[in-house]
Amino acid sequence: MTTTTGPSASRAPPSPAAPGDGYFHAHRGDLAHRLRRAVARDELKRLHRRSGLRHAAVALRQCALYAACWWALLTFEQPWIWLPVAALQGTVILSFIILLHDVVHECVFRRRRPRALRLLGRIYALPSAISASQFTRWHLDHHRELGSSDRDPKRAYLSPGRNSRLLKLAYMTPALFVIYARAAARALAGYPPALRRTIRVERLLNAALHVALLTALVRTVGWEVALRAHVLPLFAFFPIAFMVNRLGQHYWIDASDPAKWGTRVDGGPLIGLLFLNSHLHLEHHYFPGVPLYRLPALNRAMRPFWDGIGHPSRTYRRLLWGWLVQNHEAHTDWT
Repeated sequence: MTTTTGPSASRAPPSPAAPGDGYFHAHRGDLAHRLRRAVARDELKRLHRRSGLRHAAVALRQCALYAACWWALLTFEQPWIWLPVAALQGTVILSFIILLHDVVHECVFRRRRPRALRLLGRIYALPSAISASQFTRWHLDHHRELGSSDRDPKRAYLSPGRNSRLLKLAYMTPALFVIYARAAARALAGYPPALRRTIRVERLLNAALHVALLTALVRTVGWEVALRAHVLPLFAFFPIAFMVNRLGQHYWIDASDPAKWGTRVDGGPLIGLLFLNSHLHLEHHYFPGVPLYRLPALNRAMRPFWDGIGHPSRTYRRLLWGWLVQNHEAHTDWT
């Protein structure tokens, strides 16, 4: 997906849902024109302004929260303390993938800094042990091929292949890592050889780091503390945060209108804090160059547009009910 370059104050904002050579561009119809009418040009320019300091403030806050959770998990033995902290840590691990997401779309610095972005991307990938290079290719392919059931990698490879409640629940368990690894392997087969090598190296290094960390914890504080401080947040609570967040992206859609190819989740301050505004995923697809800290303002600007086309906001409670209890299929209209 095309992203902005250069100082945002000196150039016009990019076209809504910036064009490319994929399925979305070929099938989006007049969506770009509709979005231009929905948000004033000056407002779009303001929303596309990027600030390295603001990004750093968010990243440092998440690092501090990550460290505080680690301290609490290492210190307290009472389950009523460490269990909620471990759950919070699982969400914090997810937040680093969201920071990586802003790196992918070059929403960090006012000017292009490829080397700094590569370094940041690899750092943000460490807590979840994913490959930053694969996430980059995977996510940009997702933008280009949005709407396609077989070309969008997130939909073709990662979404459940069967509409089974048991399978859906498996996504909220450590099985997510196996599911994701298989999906990533299928996507990897179509990448250039050099990219495949880079991805394999990144995966190996990240996995080795986690193994070394776990080994050090076991030797210094024992298995029990190592489990609650490292294993449970990553393998028990991160999958839950990952899947709940993903439900608010493209699972409840209206395929008849490209403006509704994402789920609208207005959320609130707490959701925004936990998910770093990534619940505002539809807005991001409309304007992928808007940094995460400006998405709430974009959400407010888009509400008259959604009200006009009849695209209501969903809550995560409603999404979980429809997904697990009513057993709706992914990427369909649940109404």
